[in-house]
Amino acid sequence: MLVLTMEIEQVNPGRDVDDCEDDSEVGLSRVGCEGAMYLVWEDLTVVLPNFGDGPTRRLLNELTGYAEPGRIMAIMGPSGSGKSTLLDALAGRLSGNVVMTGNVLLNGKKKELECGGVAYVTQENILLGTLTVRETITYSAHLRLPSTLTKEEITAIVEGTIMEMGLPDCADRVIGNWHLRGISGGEKKRLSIALEILTRPQLLFLDEPTSGLDSASAFFAVKILKNLAHDGRTVISAIHQPSSEVFALFDDLFLLSGGETIYFGEAKMASKFFAEAGFPCPTRRNPSDHFLRCINSDFDIITEVLMESRRIYDIQNPLDPLRNLSTAEIRRMLIRKYKCSEYAARARGRIQGILTIEGLLCERRWRSQAKWWKQLSTLTQRSMKNMSRDLGYYWLRIAIYIVLSICVGTVFFDIGTSYTAILARGSCGGFISGFMTFMSIGGFPCFIEEMRVKISSL
Repeated sequence: MLVLTMEIEQVNPGRDVDDCEDDSEVGLSRVGCEGAMYLVWEDLTVVLPNFGDGPTRRLLNELTGYAEPGRIMAIMGPSGSGKSTLLDALAGRLSGNVVMTGNVLLNGKKKELECGGVAYVTQENILLGTLTVRETITYSAHLRLPSTLTKEEITAIVEGTIMEMGLPDCADRVIGNWHLRGISGGEKKRLSIALEILTRPQLLFLDEPTSGLDSASAFFAVKILKNLAHDGRTVISAIHQPSSEVFALFDDLFLLSGGETIYFGEAKMASKFFAEAGFPCPTRRNPSDHFLRCINSDFDIITEVLMESRRIYDIQNPLDPLRNLSTAEIRRMLIRKYKCSEYAARARGRIQGILTIEGLLCERRWRSQAKWWKQLSTLTQRSMKNMSRDLGYYWLRIAIYIVLSICVGTVFFDIGTSYTAILARGSCGGFISGFMTFMSIGGFPCFIEEMRVKISSL
């Protein structure tokens, strides 16, 4: 991996990541980890108020946890469990119609997006399809990196990021849009991650990074995130239902159901927790599938349908606890078991230890360090290149203007200079100005596309 010139001070590379996690017996006071990002959330509750006749909804209910540098955390749960809500709450991206209570602390202080290197990768890949991978990363680098860097230094950062994300084979291929065939879905996801790590953030949020990817592409994407975490970064990812290979890459697991904590702790210890609760994971079954099978109420309907069709009488173990209990009962048992378990006590103890760590800095940073004139120049170049390569926006409009000019010129050719020609000339001017006004509306899709790219990078 190339050493990038913009690397923010990280955990001392001469030490193992675990060396930065001192035991509470020695006071958790350490030196040399000032660039690390510790994220802690305590009693985090998110409520959707009743603005009409509907009931008030509690999206998250008193969640407590932490994320450490050098580790990658998976937030898992069935659809509607609160994964994306928790991720947005930690990243400060909640919508204005919800109410959040509780504490979110970054290095022991109230967290703000400008406080340190924080990045967020959305589930949807919002990219300009007419640009190549290298051009996309280069334009983003010119917009977000300091203007004091030379062109050679920025090029080195871009090339290093391309190598780091495994994109050299597709670096000169267009991303692709409605009329251009481009890179694959896995490459688009890695490109989205590459745009966020340009500024070397120490805290990285990802919303469903494996969504829409096959098992091999999903494994490669999470493996890259694992490597980023090993560089001293704190990585938090919401993920729906990973394969067993992908699940094994995660260090920590936050399992949610209905906004409640089912389990929080090391991912490899989750199977032990479920076994202690009376719901052991069967042999040769994907652990993540088993966890979601226990807490996803949709499986009750599936089981009922299969039972009615008599398809599972002979193949299902009659002693299986999942057969004799409903999902709601299993969920209540797991929530109650976790609250009084050693895993919850261990999490609370670790949080208290993190809050006592000394030497953690939280420097305020601007979202973009480039000068305004450089941003203007870069955006103009990018917009011109995007429009010139867009068949529907640029060239088709030019063809329409040429045909219109010929038609108008033919109709109003040689109308003379008499008084009666004044009305004809006025009609010609009114038609041209009106048509040009309505044709200018065609520029809004391109403008909206650029705005989406801008908003997604905030």
